Amino acid sequence: MKNQNLKDAKTVAAVDDEEDIRELLSIGLAKAGYKVKTFEDGSDFDRYIEKETPDAVLLDMMLPDTDGIEILKSLKSNEKTKNIPVIMLTAKSDETDKIVGLELGADDYVTKPFSLKELAARIKAVLRRNDSEEEIKRISIGKSVVIDILKHEVSVDGKLVELTSTEFNILVILAEHKGWVMSRDKILRKLWGSEKMVIDRTVDVHIKKIREKLGKSGSMIKNIRAVGYKIEE
Repeated sequence: MKNQNLKDAKTVAAVDDEEDIRELLSIGLAKAGYKVKTFEDGSDFDRYIEKETPDAVLLDMMLPDTDGIEILKSLKSNEKTKNIPVIMLTAKSDETDKIVGLELGADDYVTKPFSLKELAARIKAVLRRNDSEEEIKRISIGKSVVIDILKHEVSVDGKLVELTSTEFNILVILAEHKGWVMSRDKILRKLWGSEKMVIDRTVDVHIKKIREKLGKSGSMIKNIRAVGYKIEE
């Protein structure tokens, strides 16, 4: 990636009020092959996102002018930005803060202090997941759910259902292995590869949201206690 042409490089927008963090991200991620845009507060980022669409967003949860959660909500509720992968940056180690972000549609999280090597690997992973839908077409689950991979859409009884990028990819993983039990570890490895350590409840949080959004059809996603999940039509 380091040798790729700059015009083909992915753009990462980073929102953090700490100048040293912004400088670290600018230099480190540029060396990793990314174009980097940094913003010290939500207002600057809002003006940018109105005109530009980055490939990924690094979002500090604690900003001087607004709560990072509010920015996350705004990104995920906007048709233009809802599929942009978002990685939360937080100084908090409490699991609850991470779960709140994941439930609102964040794709990943990293707790400060972090290593640039690890962060670059996580960015690469979320971008790879977003780019991995090229060859598959449609997958049906039962008679009600249709997944259109190319359009990145899910419909239930003909009505579109809004899923986040991570929710969509988890549903695809389960749908591609209908009838087979997928352990949480297998799901996580297919999402992020082997580069990442995550909290145990990450998959559970996302699947809970998927079930809710699919309504009655969500009951086809079965929880196999102490093992994982499977789709049973």
